[in-house]
Amino acid sequence: MFEAVEELLSEHAVLEERLADPAVHGDQAEARRLSKRYAELTPITAAYRAWRQTGEDIEAAREFAEDDPDFYAEIKSLERQREQLTEDLRLLLVPRDPNDDKDIILEVKAGEGGEESALFAGDLLRMYLRYAEKVGWKTEIIDANESDLGGYKDVQVSVKARAGAEPGQGVWARMKYEGGVHRVQRVPATESQGRIHTSAAGVLVTPEAEDVEIEINANDLRIDVYRSSGPGGQSVNTTDSAVRITHIPTGIVSSCQNQKSQLQNKEQAMRILRSRILAAAQEEADQEASDARRSQVRSVDRSERIRTYNFPENRISDHRTGFKAYNLDQVLSGELDPIIQSAVDADAAARLEAAAQNN
Repeated sequence: MFEAVEELLSEHAVLEERLADPAVHGDQAEARRLSKRYAELTPITAAYRAWRQTGEDIEAAREFAEDDPDFYAEIKSLERQREQLTEDLRLLLVPRDPNDDKDIILEVKAGEGGEESALFAGDLLRMYLRYAEKVGWKTEIIDANESDLGGYKDVQVSVKARAGAEPGQGVWARMKYEGGVHRVQRVPATESQGRIHTSAAGVLVTPEAEDVEIEINANDLRIDVYRSSGPGGQSVNTTDSAVRITHIPTGIVSSCQNQKSQLQNKEQAMRILRSRILAAAQEEADQEASDARRSQVRSVDRSERIRTYNFPENRISDHRTGFKAYNLDQVLSGELDPIIQSAVDADAAARLEAAAQNN
């Protein structure tokens, strides 16, 4: 079992030697690449060594037990440890999502339900901002289109991890499960008869692309400028500062109108465009790949309903994992970890099953 790990241990040792060589750090890009790979292999190496050591300890305890029966209790304890280490190591060896270290761009859009949907989109935005604050992430609203009653027709937010995050523990690793249609059931503020309405808002999560990942030819872009709409301050609604960028080969569009200058709006729109192009390319690759390579909980696509927020019952339900709890008020205050963890656990189980079928 785990014979392939020996190769990873050898690679880990080689990387350790190379990173100890000062000459390697003369090329910062190469040093970062090596450091990242070393950090990925370190937990695998540690888990494998612990697994192997536990096996040796079990054999030793069995020998001692022939003379001293008290060692049988230790054997049972060591066997339980080895079972847990086996599961941990299996999970570590499943190919992980290469984007798990990345920051994200989060988009929330009002859907069916008119003004009530826009208000719900605002609730979702505040929920995510509070969650980000709790876990120590940095957020920045890139662009927002507010509704008349204080909700959001659409809003884009950059979410960045704190410095020094563990490998594979970037924002994408947790937030990638939030993409989809979120449904709300409640009595809207606009309802005079006290009737419960159902409306929805869409959430799109994309890993933020770096400049080096996505090469965009300037000749492939159509850039339109126009006057901003909605609430605004000095000059925002009085000059043609809003920017819409269309990537002609793919038809992907991004826009920004919240910044005061056309240049700032263009820079923010390009951030969104790069991430959308990267996400589209990866989605296409996922569709062409085998099921075993699709590691996310993808029983949903971007258009599928993933979650229901029922206000009368104070209930939150995730339709992919079966998670249900009656603490909706706390969830909307940023207590998202249990529901996100249910998706992480379901993803891990699916990846383990896929890996087992391919072995």
